[in-house]
Amino acid sequence: MSGAVRTYLFVLTDAGGTVPPEIGVARRLAERGHRVTVLADDPLEAPAVAAGARFRPTTGRVTAPFDDWAIRTPPGIARGMADQMIVGPAPVQAADTIAAIDELEPDLVVVSSFAVGAMIAAESRGVPFDLLIPNTYALPAKGMPPFGVGLAPGRGAMGALRDRAFGAAGRRLFDRFALAPLNAVRTDHGVEPVATMWNQMQHARRQLVLTSAAFDFPAEPPANARYVGPILDDPSWAADVPWTPPSGDEPLVLVAMSSTFQNHVDCLQRITDALGSLPVRGVVTTGPAVEPSAIRAPANVTVVASAPHREVMRHASLVVTHGGHGTVIKTLAAGLPLVILHHGRDQADNAVRVTERGAGVAISRRSSSPKIARAVARVLGDEGYRQAAARLGEQVAQDAAGTALLDELEGVPLIRDETHG
Repeated sequence: MSGAVRTYLFVLTDAGGTVPPEIGVARRLAERGHRVTVLADDPLEAPAVAAGARFRPTTGRVTAPFDDWAIRTPPGIARGMADQMIVGPAPVQAADTIAAIDELEPDLVVVSSFAVGAMIAAESRGVPFDLLIPNTYALPAKGMPPFGVGLAPGRGAMGALRDRAFGAAGRRLFDRFALAPLNAVRTDHGVEPVATMWNQMQHARRQLVLTSAAFDFPAEPPANARYVGPILDDPSWAADVPWTPPSGDEPLVLVAMSSTFQNHVDCLQRITDALGSLPVRGVVTTGPAVEPSAIRAPANVTVVASAPHREVMRHASLVVTHGGHGTVIKTLAAGLPLVILHHGRDQADNAVRVTERGAGVAISRRSSSPKIARAVARVLGDEGYRQAAARLGEQVAQDAAGTALLDELEGVPLIRDETHG
């Protein structure tokens, strides 16, 4: 520890797979003896307290369920994200954060990527804030492919033009729905308007990118961005579940899909049927979004609500997943290849980072069971995929074990002395 005890206020939003790494950041600070408070909706109370933090509930629900899987158009997704995840919750979140800042006098506010109300509150009170980015670098940056479309980096002048055009279009789309209400909240709290929604994130003291730079594509992020390594913690609902490997010597295949509902029951069934046709031992974890009874399992496949993925991966040969960052990065850290059936959000981006490095394959989430079976057999039968995953995973695991995250968080200037609180 750097010596001084600091006070940290985390303002987190419940976006499913983002919760374990963000709570993991809070846990690491609490274990170092710092004062940590988590301000969030009630569902985050149990994991926050288990992490050693104090919990402070929001006065009104901030994170509403967002059924992005049911929306078919980019404008519909942008409007839904703005209304339900970004600026819709901002007024309540700003008021709650100001009250917490005034009471706790934190040295640093640490916020989820879309917790713009908390960012505005920190600015209005003159307290620095750090932004948590629990996936690859998702904000506009020179050389980075546009977020969410699963593109490899553009090559040459035409590739750079493509990325600039896509990036500009994405900024205009989100600003269409988010910029005016965002600036209204900023004005209400006495801070100047911003030119684009993404400028709000640039006001952070640090943008803490919770992944390995070796996994992300090379680009030129802003000067306040730091790759600080991934958080490999299992979610609280799975970490302590007892698990033993199924009997047999066949390769073990772990299936780990989204922890939030993405209309993926049929996809899970097709994956399960595919494993039933192969000489493997399948372990399907449905997570809190799907009941295990919703999946018909053949004799060689076990379907459970949850299992500690860290433990399962010690025995596995392959992971089949939707491509969420948490599952992908833990799989690579375990040295395992992947078959990815991406559904949305950042999942296509994670998939292309895997396939570009030769660490797995990506197929359509609508693929038939025979096609899924062929993809699984292909990866299991080609040692090159495992070797590529192991090479990439070695750096991922090294970054996860590093000190960059705590170095950045504990490097914030101490605002108050040791007698505070």
